Amino acid sequence: MARYRGAVCRLCRREGAKLFLKGDRCYKPSCPIEKRGTQPPGQHGNSPRRGKALVGYAQQLREKQKVKRIYFILEGQFRNYFERARSFKGVTGASLLIFLERRLDNTVYRAGFSTSRRQARQLVNHGHIEVNGRKVDIPSFQIKIGDVITIRESSRQNPHVEGAWQTAAGRGRPSWLVPAEGVEMGARVASLPVREDIDRSINEQLIVELYSK
Repeated sequence: MARYRGAVCRLCRREGAKLFLKGDRCYKPSCPIEKRGTQPPGQHGNSPRRGKALVGYAQQLREKQKVKRIYFILEGQFRNYFERARSFKGVTGASLLIFLERRLDNTVYRAGFSTSRRQARQLVNHGHIEVNGRKVDIPSFQIKIGDVITIRESSRQNPHVEGAWQTAAGRGRPSWLVPAEGVEMGARVASLPVREDIDRSINEQLIVELYSK
């Protein structure tokens, strides 16, 4: 599957907000958002037309693009999540975000094994992650209540993993993930995430309106 391999800081500037695509490095003063503000990238980024408030379709499109970039997935996969959420009992927008939050790569990031979802995807793809004692190398794998996510024992000395784990201990983990008993570096899914656990800056209703046209 194709992946965006360009500069991720351009994506943050395009959306006019920090998406924390580089993890801890997003907190440094060298972050382009800190240095240049929310001016969009490119030679026309400071054009007066680019500074106008978005309304209607443009606002809906930008919100959809922002969520895609936060979770680092492409259009086809995002649309599949939306169709699944629409057929699911409950509020479509909230269900969409919960399906995205339940992805294994996002759970690895939330648990503290990585400093960004992009790094978490790489850990999963390279076979460093185990779910209930079995290797799972599918980033889109949907976790469920009771699942135990751990780093493979041979990978626990990785300096990137150790650093991320210590950083996560300082910033805290979401309430739906708790330490796994008897495991040195592991997290157990105590409950499924709910809307209140997910980024409050996301307006999922705009995405529903976009795809409902």
